Amino acid sequence: MAEPENEAFGEPVANGADTAPAVGVISQYVKDLSFENPNAPAIYQNQNAPQIEVNFNIGFGQVAEEVFEVILKVDVRATAESTTAFVVDLEYAGLFGLRNVPAEQIEPFLLGEAPRILFPFARRIIADAVRDGGFPIPLLLEPIDFGAVYMQRLQAQAEAAAQEAGQA
Repeated sequence: MAEPENEAFGEPVANGADTAPAVGVISQYVKDLSFENPNAPAIYQNQNAPQIEVNFNIGFGQVAEEVFEVILKVDVRATAESTTAFVVDLEYAGLFGLRNVPAEQIEPFLLGEAPRILFPFARRIIADAVRDGGFPIPLLLEPIDFGAVYMQRLQAQAEAAAQEAGQA
């Protein structure tokens, strides 16, 4: 008897074995949150719009078999006329279960897709912290294309490797 065609696509086979790739969010949580308002109350008198600087970083680690923690770190610094208005540092994390995912697809998921899933929640926490810190307009961060950021990182690594190979 011929092998079932669906086995090639990772779909469950007739004997009930689950071979399909599956990814799921197990949990999301604030790992670390800091809000600083070092120049209150004087900063509230400043009528100039602050300059906002946003930096982010993504990290991941395996915490159990088929379970990975992804940490989205977002640092926001607002300054008005060279005076710090506020600083927000957030580490927002998620636990993701990955089953039957090909090894070459794990890192792209963890650095591209998982942060995309976490970002709206991190964005809301930052907006709430800024508003709760006494600033009347919450800071709404623009969406980030984490997939494109991941691809840029891969390209930069490939270019660096090519330069090293050329120098050798």
